[in-house]
Amino acid sequence: MGKDYYKTLGIPKGSNEDEIKKAYRRMALRFHPDKNTDPNAEEKFKEIAEAYEVLSDPKKRVVYDQLGEEGLKTGGSSSSGAPGNSTHHYTFHGDPHATFASFFGGSNPFDMFFGSSRSHSRSNGFPFHNDHSNGAEQDAEMDEDEHFAHFGRPFGFQGGMNNGFPGEGRRRRGAAPSERVGTNRKHQDALVVHELKVSLEEIFHGCTKRMKITRRRLNPDGRSMRTEDKILNIVIKKGWKEGTKITFPKEGDETPENIPADIVFVLKDKGHAHFKRDGSNIIYNCKITLKEALCGCTVSIPTLENRVISLPCHDIIKPGTLKRVRGEGLPFPKNPSQRGDLIVEFSVRFPDRIPPQSREIIRQHLPQS
Repeated sequence: MGKDYYKTLGIPKGSNEDEIKKAYRRMALRFHPDKNTDPNAEEKFKEIAEAYEVLSDPKKRVVYDQLGEEGLKTGGSSSSGAPGNSTHHYTFHGDPHATFASFFGGSNPFDMFFGSSRSHSRSNGFPFHNDHSNGAEQDAEMDEDEHFAHFGRPFGFQGGMNNGFPGEGRRRRGAAPSERVGTNRKHQDALVVHELKVSLEEIFHGCTKRMKITRRRLNPDGRSMRTEDKILNIVIKKGWKEGTKITFPKEGDETPENIPADIVFVLKDKGHAHFKRDGSNIIYNCKITLKEALCGCTVSIPTLENRVISLPCHDIIKPGTLKRVRGEGLPFPKNPSQRGDLIVEFSVRFPDRIPPQSREIIRQHLPQS
């Protein structure tokens, strides 16, 4: 059996236009994922949007009433007098938030209850520091050997935003631009935000990540859609900090009812085998023995350029001692010709046991205080 759109909205089959609108408003606000924390709220929210899309359209509703969901979606012909005895095809566009925004005129109805300062984002809350648009060409080092990261499914369709990209993809909701087309106002979909992991070496040298996306685009007739692939060249400049965001304007899915969303990549530092990042500085943890800490030593320190620096240590080194090697860190984002520092943090390994005779010698020669 097909879906019962009337039951989804909680209304009888003979409901008029106003009753359908009231039912959608009530159900959409009740099951909106920003308000309803039930695990099934997102799917219910989507079903409510689809039901409203069909029942609020007189032509779709006539076909649905006569042929049901299957006839509406598979193109079954009405033999019982559907207008023109034509073949009908309907596919829900898959984005209940677009339906919600269209119904409420692009505003968020929750603001009237919680105020405009309330955050409606369901994302993980990336710290955005800089905003860089990759809409135009940028001068960056190209890495032709880098494999494409293929983000398989269309952005706003078939399973929601998490399926547009693997992993941490999220929508960020909020005020979105709009434009008039004919008598209808089209609103831009919410930002599509994704985490992009980069290594310290990529930040040190600068690089270009090449990401292959699959999205939906309008055909010239302005109504039908096609699926197409596109490669986004994400230019990452030397020294960019974690949280930097790179924006590709209007590269998301396009439908007759929307303006494509902006796609935003947010930089996230990968873990490193030797270093931790601290802004433009990098920290290296150097392990030495108690003997080396007390008697002095020369330690070998790796760098991001695969060089090794010899660092002599003549003074007594206590656990947590720091030494700074100037200019061996990451480039400064605003002045890449200058670099931060390499900070060496010492950890002292204490012996598990000391022979009795050595213990006596240490007791005699070490100061009391």
